[in-house]
Amino acid sequence: MSDSEIDKATLQAYLETDYRVEGQPAFTLRVGTTSLELAAAHRAQQVASSAFISACNPFSQRLDEAANAARHAALERQVGQSGLVCLPGIGQHPANSWPGEASLLVFGVTLDAAKTLGNQWEQNAIIWSGADARPRLILLR
Repeated sequence: MSDSEIDKATLQAYLETDYRVEGQPAFTLRVGTTSLELAAAHRAQQVASSAFISACNPFSQRLDEAANAARHAALERQVGQSGLVCLPGIGQHPANSWPGEASLLVFGVTLDAAKTLGNQWEQNAIIWSGADARPRLILLR
C-alpha cells in the first residue's frame, strides 16, 4: 500500500470502516474478514464475486448531501442498466466523524470491471470479494 497516493490516515480509515449491506438479512463486511453472510448472498445470486462501491465524495473530497445523493442515484442507474444485481449499503467508520457514504454491493462484477466502475466515480478504493467471500481493499490511486 506504500505506493498509493492516498494518505495513511485515509487508508487506515478504509480498513476500519464497516461496510453495511441492507440485504435480507442485513450484514456488515469488514476488510480481511471472511463473511458467511456474503458467501450465502453469492450462492443466492449464483455469482463468485461482488464489489462494494460508492459514488459519494470523489477522491475523499466532501460533497453536500444533495450532490452525493445525485451521484448515488446515477450509480444505481448505471449498475441497473448493466443488468447486474445489487443491494444498497452504507460505508461508515465506527468512530470518526466522516459521514456514512451510500454504496452498492454489486454482484457478479469482475475485479477489473469493479475497478473501472470505481475509477469512473472517482473513488480512491473499492471493496472487492471473490469466491472466498473475504472483502479486500482495492486501491485505485
